[in-house]
Amino acid sequence: MSNVILIGMPGSGKSTVGVLLAKALGYLFTDVDLLISRRAGKPLQKILDEDGLEPFLALEEQVGSTLEADHTVIATGGSMVLSEKAMQHLKAMGRVVYIDVPFEEIERRVTNIKTRGIVFHPNETLADVYRDRRPLYERYADMTVRTEAGDTIEDTVDRLLGFEF
Repeated sequence: MSNVILIGMPGSGKSTVGVLLAKALGYLFTDVDLLISRRAGKPLQKILDEDGLEPFLALEEQVGSTLEADHTVIATGGSMVLSEKAMQHLKAMGRVVYIDVPFEEIERRVTNIKTRGIVFHPNETLADVYRDRRPLYERYADMTVRTEAGDTIEDTVDRLLGFEF
């Protein structure tokens, strides 16, 4: 299967970049967060608030480890890398691309931290999440696209189009 799987922090632009990349490649686009939301019948934040962290992560793993697609750009949720099972399945489906955005830019972009549906453990900060997940993003990535402050979404898509998929 020839898919492109985008991983990275919340706010890294996976969904926005994914739509544009899919158009440029002539691929379909799938946002895993929307699949999770649809399966649960409620928004991500409501799943976290009403059901809790562990049930959310279990549902995310189930969706990520059973997803089937071909010639699709797949935007994962930022916490998908917490599931070895899901990431191994996704890696078998195509090329995993880490969209690496500096923390300062993530912090600037993520202004709706309490309503966005971001997986946090109790007393964890966005900086903690970044520090803990970054090694996982690097571990699972087949390739990395680094962005800098001032880069546009189009700049990121152009860099991605330089890769062979």
